[in-house]
Amino acid sequence: MSKPSVLFVCVHNAGRSQMAAGWLRHLGGDAVEVRSAGSEPAEQINPMAVEAMREVGIDITANKPKILDYATAEASDVLITMGCGDVCPVFPGKRYEDWKLDDPAGQGLDTVRRIRDEIRSRVENLLAELTPAD
Repeated sequence: MSKPSVLFVCVHNAGRSQMAAGWLRHLGGDAVEVRSAGSEPAEQINPMAVEAMREVGIDITANKPKILDYATAEASDVLITMGCGDVCPVFPGKRYEDWKLDDPAGQGLDTVRRIRDEIRSRVENLLAELTPAD
C-alpha cells in the first residue's frame, strides 16, 4: 500500500494548517505524505505559529503559504479543513474532516500555544488511524 497523503487547508495557510503539517511531518516521519494550502494564502506564516512550534522543536520557518490547487487536493487521500467554509473544495471519494480550531491570527503566544497543543492531539489521532500498527 502506498503511503497516505494528507492535505491541511485553511484560508491563509499561515497558522493552523502550517502547524498541523509541521506536527504530522514531525510525528509521522516518512509514513505519511504531508501537504498544506490555503484558499487565500497570506504573504508569510504567522510569526506566533512559528514561535509556538519552535518551542516544541519543530521548525516551520522555511514554509511558505501556498494556494490550494485542484491537482493537490485531488491527489490527497485525506483533506482536513480548518475554518475555510464554502471555499474548501469537495472531491468525491475523499475522506474529509473539518477541525474546528480558533484562528491564531492576531492572537498572543499563550493562545497560539493552546491551539498548537490541540492540533497535536488531533494529528496524533489522525496518524493512529492512517498508520495502524501491524
